[in-house]
Amino acid sequence: MICAPQRLHCHKAHHQAAKQTPQQQLRLRHSRHTTTRTSSSSSSSSAVTSPRLQQVLDAIDTLNAQDPRTVSWQGQDLPYELAYSQWLTEWVLQLQQQPSEELRIVARGQHVQRWKTPRSSYPEGKAGYFQWREGLKASHAATVVEIMQAAGYDEASQQRVTRFILKKDLKKDPENQVVEDALCLVFMQHQFADLLAKEGPDKMVDIVRKTWAKMGEGGRAAALSLALPADQAAVVQRALSG
Repeated sequence: MICAPQRLHCHKAHHQAAKQTPQQQLRLRHSRHTTTRTSSSSSSSSAVTSPRLQQVLDAIDTLNAQDPRTVSWQGQDLPYELAYSQWLTEWVLQLQQQPSEELRIVARGQHVQRWKTPRSSYPEGKAGYFQWREGLKASHAATVVEIMQAAGYDEASQQRVTRFILKKDLKKDPENQVVEDALCLVFMQHQFADLLAKEGPDKMVDIVRKTWAKMGEGGRAAALSLALPADQAAVVQRALSG
């Protein structure tokens, strides 16, 4: 039976939200979230945000806040990539007890300024699609590394983040699987409905199977806890029983 996971974000009064920028709103959610994790964990090191990490997260949020596309989330219209980065951050923090700074940076910057490179900027067809995807990853990695350099991160940290975003050495670094799981969970929780309406249930069964194959045990367990609507849950059940 599919049940709802514990909410990791905090609701704010509407009049408070109206006075804050989207970045400030998401920073408040993230701060409260890490405080909750600290109180329930024997180790508080994972909840500490160093000044340089905060500098990187803020810089990424500032870029993502420029997204002209919006999404309604918790009663607010937010820039889409700003909201997406928070969804990904929340899942990473749920899946990983003690996330490294590199992992938290990747969660925030995985799709930084993604709207600037639309699919239409590459040729049509399967080959063009894969070129687009590779171009996106390279662009995201370069942007995040530039921000990390400005904050004083060393070459090793920059290279690790680059590998994460480019999805290199997936099996060699356990935190790489956390990123993949979080991406799949964001898809299932926030993007599933639109794609189901576009593609139909039969094609979605195949998509879910491919998504499931990318996920580790922790990600799969989290996926099974999602409170999906009946039509989406039926697709997942078909995919996993086939």
